[in-house]
This record gives sequence, structure tokens and C-alpha cells, in this order.
Amino acid sequence: MPQTPDRAGRHGRALPVPGIQRLGDDHRAGPDRGRRHDVSTTPALVAVDWGTSSFRLWLMSLDGTVLAEHRSHEGMSEVAGRGFEAVLESHLGTLSAPGHLPVVICGMAGSRQGWVEAGYIDTPADVTTIGETATIVPGTARQIIIIPGLAVRSDAEPDVMRGEETQLLGAHFDMPGGERYCMPGTHSKWVSMDGSIVTGFETFMTGELFSVISGKTILKHSTGGDGNVDANDPAFLTGVRDGWTQPAKTTHHLFSIRAGQLLYDHQAGENRARLSGLLIGAEFAGAGIRGDEQIGLVASGALQRLYHAALAECGVQVRDIDADVAVRRGLLESWQRFSTTNGDVQSR
Repeated sequence: MPQTPDRAGRHGRALPVPGIQRLGDDHRAGPDRGRRHDVSTTPALVAVDWGTSSFRLWLMSLDGTVLAEHRSHEGMSEVAGRGFEAVLESHLGTLSAPGHLPVVICGMAGSRQGWVEAGYIDTPADVTTIGETATIVPGTARQIIIIPGLAVRSDAEPDVMRGEETQLLGAHFDMPGGERYCMPGTHSKWVSMDGSIVTGFETFMTGELFSVISGKTILKHSTGGDGNVDANDPAFLTGVRDGWTQPAKTTHHLFSIRAGQLLYDHQAGENRARLSGLLIGAEFAGAGIRGDEQIGLVASGALQRLYHAALAECGVQVRDIDADVAVRRGLLESWQRFSTTNGDVQSR
């Protein structure tokens, strides 16, 4: 299953965050016009999604407008030698970000092997309050906080998420009242909610399995390794339905890809599409989708197209929620919640 490509960004491009109140023209009239206009154009916060292999930073105003952004492959695994603060400040320097701006971070920078461990909040948990217990990074020139992850503490099926909780917060505001969310990726998350309460979630290693099976097993000879999959490819959609309706036969269906190449000369593109469909369909079976429900799909790019087509093939009513927009909204909301609860911690 191909990974989601980064969305192209432009420095200085102002992008509103849906759901965050923007100042309309009627608010800008009169003697306060200049002051109120500054709300949308003055940097107030640095929001960062810092994963294992990627780094995304947005310079934001108080109303959620993106004033600038920077992206790189300097994920957690790449920065140990240079140090997290040095990498962060190098990106901020590139954007000429003011030195007083606070920073809110989600993702693997808060893991045990990251910058500072941010811990986990046990489910059931109110996703709107995750910012209250953010971890403060000590010994830094500017105020920096890291959002905690979520955990399912179950002896039989323990689970954790880190970074997705912030996307989920943004998705919740985009789709209030939603009961189920699908968050595809290397490790896909399926989340159940009751209002703003996360009642539980499950992780499926679909993306990683696709990468390993297509590149490290006998099927690498049939699929040509990793590559793009067309969401409208009949082989993909048939694979989705087979994986969903017959999950117990998944390992047999995987080998049949090899047999189909040998006996019927099925080509690599078709085989790769079927492999992706089978794994996503088996994920759907494990997540227990019925086919007559609404699911919030929190994704972007290629994964959004694949999962939207796959869910629709199974009869699901899909509500698309842009993952980039959701994480920005979640970071902003988390910072506002932290500030309301804790105030200016560094000035104490």
C-alpha cells in the first residue's frame, strides 16, 4: 500500500483551518480594522507534527491561519546526533520565526526514544482535553510542549497511539458526533467515540505488511516491489471485497497472487493492486465494519483515495477529513486548552 506523499506547501501562503473562526470583512471595518486584521496575519504559535521519519512545521496565527510551513525527512530517527532543539530552531530560523513564539508538538518526538517522553492518557478519554496534560520540554529558550498519546490498557489487546490523537481532535471538530474514524497509514487506527470521548481504538499494521510482503517475500517477484496502486483498479476493489468477506482465507489469497502470475501471467500492477486490496479488506473485517454506517476517513493524498474507494466498495458512507488540516486544528486546540489550564508556565 503506497505511503501518503507530502502535500506541497509554499512559504508564506495563508491557509485557513476549517472550523476556526476567521475574521470576516464586517469585522474589519471601523477604527479596530487594523488591530483585528493582525489576528490573521501575526504569528502566534508554532505547530509541529514530528514523526518517526518526517517533520512538518506550521507557523500559525491565533485564528488558525497558516502563515508559513516547512517540511523535511528529519524525523525522530534522524535527529539523535544533532539534537531536537537544534533541528527545530534551524527550521524556525529558515522561516524567520520570532524567538518568543511558543511551540506545540505531537507525534513520536514525545515517545520514550524521542525528545521528552509525553506519556499516555488511558481510554476512555476526552479528546478535547489532551492539551491539558501536555509535557513541558525543560531547559529551552522558548516554551515548548508535547501532546501525550492515548492508550488502551488491556491485558488481552493493549494498544497505543501517538500523533493520531491530535489528528483525531481536529477530526472531531470537523465531524462532531461521529462515532467511528479510520486513520490509515503504516499502522492504521480505527477509533470509536461517544461524543468527545474516545471509548477505544485498534491498530492494524496494514501499510507495514504491504511493504514487507511486496518487498521481502516470494510475492516480490509477482508485485514488482512497492509502487502506486490505482484506487479504481478492478483488481484492487475485488481484493478489498475478498479480504473483507473472507478474512480467514487471506493467507491463501496472498499465495494465489503468486499462482496467478505463474499460471495466467497476471502482471505486477494487477498483482500489487490485489495485494493492497486484500490487506485493506482484511483490515476492514478486523475493524468490524458493517457496510451501512458513516465513517470519518482522516487521510490525505494516495491513502485517502485508496481507502475512500475501498470503504465505498463495502457500502460505507464516507466523510472525508483532510489529515493535514485535522492535525493543524488539533495542535491549535491543544495549545489553547493548555494555555487556558496552565497559563504561561515559563513566566512563573
